[in-house]
Amino acid sequence: MFCWNRALLLLLTGVAAWGHVVSISNGELRVTGQTAVLEFRIPAYEVETVATPETTLLDELRFAGATRAGSECSKDADWVTCHATYAFAQPVPDKIEVECTLYRVTVPNHIHMLYAVQGENSDQQVFDQNVSARELRFHPPWLWESVTRDGAAGVLRLLKSPAGLLFLLVVGLAARSWRDAALLSVAFVAAEWMVRPLSPYIPLTMSPEFLEAVMALTVAYLAGELLLLPDGSSRWVIVPLLGFVHGLPFVAFPPLYLAGAIVVQVLLLGCAAAAVLSMPLGWRKPTAGVIFALASAWFARLVFAT
Repeated sequence: MFCWNRALLLLLTGVAAWGHVVSISNGELRVTGQTAVLEFRIPAYEVETVATPETTLLDELRFAGATRAGSECSKDADWVTCHATYAFAQPVPDKIEVECTLYRVTVPNHIHMLYAVQGENSDQQVFDQNVSARELRFHPPWLWESVTRDGAAGVLRLLKSPAGLLFLLVVGLAARSWRDAALLSVAFVAAEWMVRPLSPYIPLTMSPEFLEAVMALTVAYLAGELLLLPDGSSRWVIVPLLGFVHGLPFVAFPPLYLAGAIVVQVLLLGCAAAAVLSMPLGWRKPTAGVIFALASAWFARLVFAT
């Protein structure tokens, strides 16, 4: 039984490494009076099939009240770099409405990070298929504004992931005491943070559906271990290993995204542990079986839908 469980864990690890974690481009917009200059960079392999990046790509990045006056792109072995100039109908005040839909011409999980500068003031925003319109503000943001804006975005990403929520439930089910619950929660959260510096070394890209399917497998694995090895003593090792996968959806975003998600995760882990520790011991296996079935069904749906 030990060999079967460890073999499945190795399979999960291999699947998680098969694919690009994120697809990212970045841009810098410098605003002066009624004009702006954009430098846009994207990995060359992302746009190998794009014949005219100076129009195809830049048409998906729009600034309210601005007209693109000119653009050009160049390509080297690793990057496509574009420069564009924009003219505004009137001097830019302290904000610009931006719409970015690059995911339509690259891949569905594409993320664009845009940095904007006006004089001594600057702002940065992140765009993806879930949030394609944002406001760049040229004034120093209040700390609370940054926390609520980015933290709320991270919470939204968490709540949109059935596999991520099921994993919190099965981690709570794995706790046999409040000490266990605290140890597993700390190990899981630490793993989510630790994957951030490691993510650049994962060389391939995952679609959102693929990553969600891998996360569903982590739920099925842990639920299966609770069914087959209910008295297993290595959960404090397994949970952080699986937790690395659950940190991947946040690696391309500012740290406050993950911080916001973790606040909700800790609350849900506490609620799950409280419910589990108050239930009769005989209910644990059936509950693990239900979670295993749900995770397996979600995995199958994601795999066969693509």
